Amino acid sequence: MSMDKSFDAEAAEARISAEWENTNAFAAGANASRSETFTVMIPPPNVTGSLHIGHAFNNTLQDILIRWHRMRGFDTLWQPGQDHAGIATQMVVERRMAERQEPNRRVIGRDAFVEKIWAWKQESGDTIINQLKRLGASCDWSRNAFTMSGAPGAPAGEDGNFHDAVIRVFVDLYNKGIIYRGKRLVNWDPHFETAISDLEVENREVPGHMWHFKYPLAGGETYEYVERDEDGNVTLRETRNYISIATTRPETMLGDGAVAVHPDDARYAPIVGKLVEIPVGPKEHRRLIPIITDEYPDPDFGSGAVKITGAHDFNDYGVATRNNIPLYALLDTKGAMRTDGLSYADSAAIATRAARGEDVGDVSNVNLVPDDLRGLDRYDARKLVIDQINAEGLAVTYLHKEIDAETGAEHLEKRPLVEAKPIMQPFGDRSNVVIEPMLTDQWFVDTKQIVGPAIEAVRDGRTEILPEQHKKVYFNWLENIEPWTISRQLWWGHQIPVWYGPGQKNDQQADYDNPVAFCAVSFDEAAALARQHYGTTEIHEVTDAQQAIDDRLEAATLGAQSQHLWRDPDVLDTWFSSGLWPLGTLGWPEDTAELKKYFPTDVLVTGFDIIFFWVARMMMMQLEVAKDIPFHTVYVHGLVRDEKGAKMSKSKGNVIDPLTLIDDFGADALRMTLTSMAAMGRDPKLGPRHVEGFRNFVTKIWNATRFAEMNGVRGGNPRPDPSHNVNRWIIGEVARIRQATDEALETYRFNDAATGLYAFVWGKVCDWYVEFSKPLFDGDLADETRATMGWVLDQCYLMLHPIMPFVTEELWALTGDRSKMLVHGDWPTYGAELIDPEADRQMNWVIALIESVRSARAQMGVPAGAKLDLIVTEADAFARDALTANAPLIERLARVNAPVDGTAGKGMIAVSATGASFALPIGDVIDAAAETARLQKAQAKSEKDADGLRKRLSNPKFVENAEAEVIEETRDKLAALDDDIARLQAALEQLAAM
Repeated sequence: MSMDKSFDAEAAEARISAEWENTNAFAAGANASRSETFTVMIPPPNVTGSLHIGHAFNNTLQDILIRWHRMRGFDTLWQPGQDHAGIATQMVVERRMAERQEPNRRVIGRDAFVEKIWAWKQESGDTIINQLKRLGASCDWSRNAFTMSGAPGAPAGEDGNFHDAVIRVFVDLYNKGIIYRGKRLVNWDPHFETAISDLEVENREVPGHMWHFKYPLAGGETYEYVERDEDGNVTLRETRNYISIATTRPETMLGDGAVAVHPDDARYAPIVGKLVEIPVGPKEHRRLIPIITDEYPDPDFGSGAVKITGAHDFNDYGVATRNNIPLYALLDTKGAMRTDGLSYADSAAIATRAARGEDVGDVSNVNLVPDDLRGLDRYDARKLVIDQINAEGLAVTYLHKEIDAETGAEHLEKRPLVEAKPIMQPFGDRSNVVIEPMLTDQWFVDTKQIVGPAIEAVRDGRTEILPEQHKKVYFNWLENIEPWTISRQLWWGHQIPVWYGPGQKNDQQADYDNPVAFCAVSFDEAAALARQHYGTTEIHEVTDAQQAIDDRLEAATLGAQSQHLWRDPDVLDTWFSSGLWPLGTLGWPEDTAELKKYFPTDVLVTGFDIIFFWVARMMMMQLEVAKDIPFHTVYVHGLVRDEKGAKMSKSKGNVIDPLTLIDDFGADALRMTLTSMAAMGRDPKLGPRHVEGFRNFVTKIWNATRFAEMNGVRGGNPRPDPSHNVNRWIIGEVARIRQATDEALETYRFNDAATGLYAFVWGKVCDWYVEFSKPLFDGDLADETRATMGWVLDQCYLMLHPIMPFVTEELWALTGDRSKMLVHGDWPTYGAELIDPEADRQMNWVIALIESVRSARAQMGVPAGAKLDLIVTEADAFARDALTANAPLIERLARVNAPVDGTAGKGMIAVSATGASFALPIGDVIDAAAETARLQKAQAKSEKDADGLRKRLSNPKFVENAEAEVIEETRDKLAALDDDIARLQAALEQLAAM
């Protein structure tokens, strides 16, 4: 059956995908002919996700590595799966319930809500998996993993032991003292009412204000405030009874614990250690805080004094903990001012005692929100705080001058100093509300205990991070690591495996405020620990502490001897479970055959944005749990940007949907585009026109194959040993590109592999070889040319397959009788032994001559249809042999007459090839004056553009401030223009000499 005129990507992709899956072509170990394994763990996309261009880029690179190793006979495993995505999934399901007007999760309860999430997952959770299949991802889909598999309540088909692995690691780390519960500052999302990770925080520049306020010295004290210039000269001297601060969040002043100044700031030396009043709150209970010194304040920024609200700012938290300043929490879980705890009067009294240096113990019950502000939204409270301070005259003021329009009189008025300025504000990436630093009780991993091996593994080279620049990022983060917050106040996720029972105040009274914790993999094991602790045999599980109290009271009335445990309601951060991805997907903690075979894995392909959140945590977790590295190489790719280099975002309207590109141009074109742009350490710039260009490449291969088919060419045959130089030359070129492709892929230079294959297939095969072969199909060389072309095209399909799997699989099936699909094709191993030096030298000489003639014709504006004489003015023996042997090819492809010896004369231009010189008579076919004018105009434009780029590169500000990639592109453009100018000048000189 003859080939269709064009490749129908849509139909072929669906059909080929189905055939791959039906034959289990991607199964672990498929096509293995050697003992070495090659394993890649897919960065698990969120179960709520859909394919975006970053996924397409990341997974294309992984697929290239897997297909390349599979074709080379490695025992390969590309492990797929999805992350349960705690916040994102809970949000999706809650939104769905609201749309259906169903009772919310708090009404239906935890178990029923989790059941609804599982139902949603069964219905809609495989969206991104199906989209990855459209991209051509050759994962072992039969092993698709899920970070919640095997969790309590999981439906049939969601079995597995990933949940068991996560819980066991938690218990183990808890028992080692590496996991602990404590009170620290965390990112808090008031919408979801949970702690979130840094990755889930999006810092945005928004309009803001900076308010300047006075904190009066206690008891009306004064001091001499002196400002000096750089030379030590006094520029301001005045008596003050206050210290001024500036803040973008006035409501947090209520929780201040101190005012900090730099120890070298002479302006405030007289008042360090003194107390100042917070200028807000009931006057009768106006509380005091100390002035302290710390390295954090910048004496040259603002007033140089900083208010320290340790429970609501990460920098302030550091100052407070270094200086033993109490941490006063102001907000509830919804971002409103607290209503719980002690009265304001009692709280202010305790805080003032603390400011005087007294030990006041635990201040978690202290609520410094005045009674009239309690329960208000944080922004409503802000307005009232500002109004109160202004009303008391405690705002820093400035003189505002107005001129009366009628009288011209000048009027001066003191106004509060408020600066309108853009500020960076943290938002929840899913809730879209402002994130609050919150002091809460959370579970933490003491990362300092497990970070050492992760640092050493990269330092000693057991794990290599590419490009090199990302090692610095990795080391910097790990060497300055903070405790890792691993608890989330959600219902969807791995519930913390800790049960609580009451402590004991005395022999008669249970203490439910200070419970005893029992950490275990199951309630039964926790109950066993509780029986040992309490000395009772009856242990029951209840929903919470209040039910335990109620049941205990009832049991006491009935005289029963039992104890009740309640489970910690929090769930684990998804980064904790995904940190165990390599081990958990291979069956750990069971000693499975897959674990023995495929762990440690080989290469992790990931984006730079999750080096901290995922890569470093996998390194720490695997080295702690399995005592081995999770992978030997981390390849970090860039961020796909739009074609102008801007970061893609919905707000900019420049997001590119990879599925739309696949619909328009085919998966192969998209994959080839992304791969060709995957230069190490650079961000690819993508637009539809780039993908369209590679769709043309798909068409070029298809048409070349159709040409071969029409000339009786078939594939699937052994490599021939042809006699003609054209055929011997192209076999050598195949050997060259095979070596270059392997070298590029071995060193993760994906772009070099793609661009090298593109240049070879399009230029050497589809252009030169196809053209050279045409006269060979008529005569004695037809059979060897058919055999050679069939073999050459087979090699093209094989080497392109990892990048462009669909069109190559289709052509493989159409062009020969095959014993197996191309996905299991045997990767070639031949090398330089296939290069015939004589044929190689001769055919490359012919190509160089034809290109030289073509270039000269184009440069001089010779009409395409004009056939020129080719005058041989000089030629050595090799050049004459090459010219004689290939004259018909040269004549047809260069559009010249048969070469004749002669001398250069008037109206001729010179062209050359190694060992030979030629002249082309063009005086009768062009208008020399018009061509001279055209070339001069083009040269002038190029020179103008080049001058502009030179000025830009000579500007120190541009070189200092522009991104390295922009500078490099500018230099590349300048070099190209300089080359163009030189070519134009040479052409003008040729015209002048005619």
